[in-house]
Amino acid sequence: MKVLANDGISKSGILALEKGGFEVITTKVAQEQVANFVNENNVDVVLVRSATKVRKDIIDACPGLKIIGRGGVGMDNIDVDYAKSKGIHVINTPASSSESVAELVFGHLFNGVRFLHDSNRNMPLEGDTNFDGLKKAYANGTELRGKTLGIVGIGRIGQATAKMALGLGMKVIAADSFIPKVDVKVEFFDGQSITTTIVSQSLESLFKEADFITLHVPAQDGYIIGEKELAIMKDGVGIVNCARGGVIDEVALVKALDSGKVSFAGLDVFESEPKPEMAILMHTKISLTPHIGAATGEAQDRIGTELAQQIITLLS
Repeated sequence: MKVLANDGISKSGILALEKGGFEVITTKVAQEQVANFVNENNVDVVLVRSATKVRKDIIDACPGLKIIGRGGVGMDNIDVDYAKSKGIHVINTPASSSESVAELVFGHLFNGVRFLHDSNRNMPLEGDTNFDGLKKAYANGTELRGKTLGIVGIGRIGQATAKMALGLGMKVIAADSFIPKVDVKVEFFDGQSITTTIVSQSLESLFKEADFITLHVPAQDGYIIGEKELAIMKDGVGIVNCARGGVIDEVALVKALDSGKVSFAGLDVFESEPKPEMAILMHTKISLTPHIGAATGEAQDRIGTELAQQIITLLS
């Protein structure tokens, strides 16, 4: 059987699939050619990440398709229910990238509170001529310890983020309409651990209380954070989105950054991805990454091997 890993797959995933008797194709096929490629090469399984979309047109055009797999959590680039109605298995790897995404959240938080993203832009330009000026410009940093982190969506990634926040000595609050409360276990290198219970509260109360806000939700029909929500937040709040583009009104965000209502934002995902707006890309108060939340070697190894195990189980 053949597997098309159109957005790539780790070496460990390839080896696991080949050991299970599958042929793995890692050729990058253009979106409009995916259906033709699948049919011409008798592909049984299509694996994607966030780039390739598997919609109704591909599903209808590929009657031999047995499995559609998503390397990661969100499934908004796959017509899941329609695929299942056609007898196609749809799989993903919801737990494999949680720690990687959570660490990126804190990368953006540390960037924001210490102006690292902006100083890294300006030190090469002015470090030798305006050292004292830059030192003064970036002198008013903020500690994360003792501050309140509001987590919108306390699923696997939200919980991984909570663990890191607790380890830093932050207060953690959460809002999740599907998870009323959750026990979060923080494990240490020597086998010791502590467990705390986080009880979900309303979004409105979270927005009012949090010093920093991080989003961990799937794609939405509308904004979770817009002008109204920004207005009730604390002055100087920091906002991070490593979840999905389109959950924050970027026009309202820029306005809030310009006014000082929001002190900084950290964005890994964008409304107009893969072509983010220039007002976002050039803003000095935004820490930027190009949708790399799950892009660590460790996460990709876990994703690849987990996908392989699921495929082998389903088709063996």
